[in-house]
Amino acid sequence: MRAPSIRDRLYEAPGPKTRRRVAAFTVVALLGLGFLLYLVVRQFARQGQLEARYWDFFLKWSTWRYLGMGLLSTLRSALTAAVIAIALGFVLMRGKLRRNPIARWIATAVIEFTRGVPTLLLIYFFFLVVPRMGLSIGAFWRVTLPCAISASGIIAEAFRAGVNAVPKGQTEAALSLGLSNTRTFYQVVFPQAIRFVIPSLISELVIVLKDTTFAYVVSYADLMQNAKVLITSHDSLVSVYLVVAVIYILINYGLNKLSDRAARGLKRTGAAADAK
Repeated sequence: MRAPSIRDRLYEAPGPKTRRRVAAFTVVALLGLGFLLYLVVRQFARQGQLEARYWDFFLKWSTWRYLGMGLLSTLRSALTAAVIAIALGFVLMRGKLRRNPIARWIATAVIEFTRGVPTLLLIYFFFLVVPRMGLSIGAFWRVTLPCAISASGIIAEAFRAGVNAVPKGQTEAALSLGLSNTRTFYQVVFPQAIRFVIPSLISELVIVLKDTTFAYVVSYADLMQNAKVLITSHDSLVSVYLVVAVIYILINYGLNKLSDRAARGLKRTGAAADAK
């Protein structure tokens, strides 16, 4: 019987007892959510929020087109922020793993700063302070850059955890074959580390997507901003926010399922590699 690998420890499947416990908690949670939903719907009915005038504009194509335009802007900002955050996180990770104490201290300070400062505060900085420095940036970057900076520290730590999870024997074997430290990292260590952190990167994209909801601060025409316009036009706050909430839930659910599938795929790949 082979010893459990790092992948097994990271993505260990639950046993029968744990599965039964999870199933029981799931049933209880669903019943509780169902009862809560019933109370909410009943309260909406009592307040007249289920009247047709609050919902009939969703039957128009123009409404969904307008929301779709906002959703595309949200996704564009979130994906751009994710790409920048991954690149910046990689640079910070490399800095923190350096032997040079100055580079390591700078990278650590930046990581702790980005992890500790709220995204909304960074958005206000780009919205209020940066223009006073003589730098003019559009609403898109006033949202995207703060979200990217905020996520970069978390991604840097995820990268570092993945690198540390690679067995030291891999590095020693590569160095014994004559590879330099740089080639060992990029050709041996990091390709294995990235497979460990893919689920974490996908999960971080969910957080970045949520952070883009602060776009209202800079009047960026994202999904939430367009939803506010619909609320003003149709005087239907509850119905619009409910629909927007469902959209966000579906997107985040899809990303979480993608993360779970990536984790299972990595586990199967690791098991196949260990079998060889």
